[in-house]
Amino acid sequence: MVINLFILTLLLFSGCSKSDSSNPIPEKPIVLFGDPFVLNCDSVYYLYGTHAKNGIEVYKSKDLLSWSGPCGAINGLAMHKDDVWGENWFWAPEVYDVNGKFYMYYSGDEHICVAVSDSPLGPFKQEVQKPMIETEKCIDNSLFIDDNGKPYLFFDRFNDGLNVWVAELEDNLLDIKPETMHKCINVSQPWEEVWPRVNEGSFVFKRNGVYYMTYSANSYESQFYGVGFATATNITGPWTKYDKNPILQKPGNLMGVGHSAMFTDNKGQLKIVYHSHYDANNIHPRKVHISNVKFINNKEYTYDIIEIDLTDLNPLYKNLNDK
Repeated sequence: MVINLFILTLLLFSGCSKSDSSNPIPEKPIVLFGDPFVLNCDSVYYLYGTHAKNGIEVYKSKDLLSWSGPCGAINGLAMHKDDVWGENWFWAPEVYDVNGKFYMYYSGDEHICVAVSDSPLGPFKQEVQKPMIETEKCIDNSLFIDDNGKPYLFFDRFNDGLNVWVAELEDNLLDIKPETMHKCINVSQPWEEVWPRVNEGSFVFKRNGVYYMTYSANSYESQFYGVGFATATNITGPWTKYDKNPILQKPGNLMGVGHSAMFTDNKGQLKIVYHSHYDANNIHPRKVHISNVKFINNKEYTYDIIEIDLTDLNPLYKNLNDK
């Protein structure tokens, strides 16, 4: 009788153990975006990126750790293709809050476009559905407004591979002044020559009187896709690349990191958002990462050096309470 009770007890404990191991705690789902951009508006973070076939999705977060969405105004989309120019390839959105209006700069059908909304969640629309430059293909348009209020647009042109140009914008932030178009950078450093000729995905900010431009080089499909930076004392250049680029390439076990942008969190910390390949064997779907940025004073240079804190390379996670 004692033996039977002992065997029964073992079976009961064995059954409990098997049940626990066969039902592990599920992993958090990952936000899957390429070309990510974060807008900090009224202490809420909005994350946009390349993913949807019929427009641009958006997620939101209050802590940068857990992201709810997609939560755009049109079935999760902040921008739907029916409201803008273009049928396919909605890439690299960036959203800016200017005087209470939200401007989304993005690529559609390999043309640069801009749409407007009253909310960061959309819907973003074009009153006149057309690209910003109708006569040629361009991608990766990014807004910069200087201290004097003059707006500029940085973007990539398909000449001699991909390279970064700048142009002044009209005050409506919608129209380029074609006569002001000016080349900024092209492939010129050995690390950029893996494959093919690409300088793209620029983001410009100003610090202590110096203009900084982060950019990506090599194909986004390459594991050696990475981020470098250049500086200038005039917005139109000349731009000088940091001679120890790249500042971000294959960190930890990540591959294909790049197409970055900067933002400031609610504590005043400057951060960089960027994507990586899904894993060592798969490019898509791409993952999103956020790292801290700091500046290092070095007497060899007339400007402070951008340094990225790679302590945390985890991807961004979705809110488990989202259905």
